[in-house]
Amino acid sequence: MPLRVLDYTRDDDRQTVEALVDRLRSQVRGDGQVADAVAAIVDDVRQNGDDAVVRYMRKWTNPTFAADRIRVTDDEMAAAERGLDDAVRTALSRSIEHVRAYQQHIKPADPPTVEIDGARLGLRFTPIQRVGLHVPGGKAAYPSSVIMLAVPAQVAGVEQLAVVSPPPTGDDPSADVSPLVLGVCHMLGLGRVYRIGGAQAIAALVFGTDSVDAVDFIAGPGNAYTQQAKRQLFGRIGIDGFFGPSEIVVLADASANPAWVASDLLAQAEHDPGSCFLVSTDRNVLDAIIAQVEAQLPKRKRREAIEQALRDWSMAVCVPDADAAAAFVDTIAAEHVTLAVEDPYATLARVNHGGAWFLGDGTPVASGDYYAGPSHCLPTGTTARYNSGLSAYTFLKRSSVEHYPARPSDQAINDIAVLAEAEGLDAHADSVRMRQQP
Repeated sequence: MPLRVLDYTRDDDRQTVEALVDRLRSQVRGDGQVADAVAAIVDDVRQNGDDAVVRYMRKWTNPTFAADRIRVTDDEMAAAERGLDDAVRTALSRSIEHVRAYQQHIKPADPPTVEIDGARLGLRFTPIQRVGLHVPGGKAAYPSSVIMLAVPAQVAGVEQLAVVSPPPTGDDPSADVSPLVLGVCHMLGLGRVYRIGGAQAIAALVFGTDSVDAVDFIAGPGNAYTQQAKRQLFGRIGIDGFFGPSEIVVLADASANPAWVASDLLAQAEHDPGSCFLVSTDRNVLDAIIAQVEAQLPKRKRREAIEQALRDWSMAVCVPDADAAAAFVDTIAAEHVTLAVEDPYATLARVNHGGAWFLGDGTPVASGDYYAGPSHCLPTGTTARYNSGLSAYTFLKRSSVEHYPARPSDQAINDIAVLAEAEGLDAHADSVRMRQQP
């Protein structure tokens, strides 16, 4: 059976579920072998720049990688765009249009000022100026990630965008970053594109090298090494959050189409790795969906990766009632949450934690991955408990604005001075009292 079925009312099964949740959360930790390896890479790039980047690219990508290959030229990107299949180009263009329209729709505007006790108070949104975008590569090509990262940043008004994406892993010196990735970079007018990836690419973006321009903020999904590098360098630069291996939790009832739900589970499991959770109050529902997973699995090209994901990182859970189901969804706090139930809006009102919500079994998660409009760059490792998916908001800073047209009123000055002196800060008190002097 590709998915273990656990009964959440049994103590031993509940402990098994909790153990897997702990494994998901452990990916975010800042200790262990991955953290130690990343710390060494980061320090090496900080000290040795391009030389270190080239050394790691030779180790993990191909042994002939050289510094003059780090930056992709405009001519290379233009050639990649010209070579795009017409149907692919059309689909990419529509995806870009949808994402741009959605991001423009949700982009916040400065709210009107409010006057409180003589002060005119407001809020100002300003874009981050220099942003690096990590687009995974090596095993597969993700032009969709370029769109889902770059378009929200462009809508936010980011002036300088850089993309890092590695060529395929292997010994072929002619292997390059996917033409799909390079072509969509050119379609979006992205001028800074680097054929590097992993922790070394994150470090290069942070410290800057002879070939790579430094940035102020890094966003994008990636493996444990990439996310760990972002975590370790947070503070020197800003980051979007922990956007690691793919996850889905599906809450299903008897109204759900088993074949459709199974296809969504398999789609996320093929990310290699992926993590899938299926939850229902009805064991018959679980059995019907699992039967469809078994039926569809032999048709999948990445069957081996899917089987490993289903075996090691996934489970089906039978819960006693709707309250327990909602609590389970919130515990997983998954990247993708599908509510394949009769009344998804009513269920949505009962749950809180998820990177993105997909309502009803007719809404495929792949629509969010490629096409609908919201970005598919979402928090993982249960971090949706406190973090949000990427959007134009990600690239905007919020700054408060205060204006007393003349000076604070006498009452305000006295109140501020009293509070400052209560904290032992007499300079603060005098700074407001001074404004009462002629």
